Amino acid sequence: MKQSSHEITFQTTGASLLNVTGPIQDWIGSQDIKNGLLTIFIKHTSASLTIQENADPDVLYDLNNFFGKLVPENALLYRHNAEGADDMPAHIKSALTQTQLSIPIRNNELNMGIWQGIYIFEHRAHAHKRTLVLHILGE
Repeated sequence: MKQSSHEITFQTTGASLLNVTGPIQDWIGSQDIKNGLLTIFIKHTSASLTIQENADPDVLYDLNNFFGKLVPENALLYRHNAEGADDMPAHIKSALTQTQLSIPIRNNELNMGIWQGIYIFEHRAHAHKRTLVLHILGE
């Protein structure tokens, strides 16, 4: 059994979903582990990870729009607003989603469906640098 870890940082553009599948797949392809399990962890409390459709951008728009309505930016609703009106809503959205994903690896590739992509779900209104920890375990 072998394992390997790597950190990769991405620049987001504000509240949106950023497809990070390509750079993650590139790293997996460079590893000497053909089959195993990839764990992806985001090192932040106001952004999250998701696997979503990678074909129709309307899915990403609708998902982001839905979460904006589900957890509105309203200073009267929250005590914590140290970093602005989007601060506490971003933490709530992160709590409702995922900070870690597990994806099988087969033949040095992500073993996902044809329409699936890995996304950073940025919950803050402004751009941020987001760091992912990648860890693969296998043979």
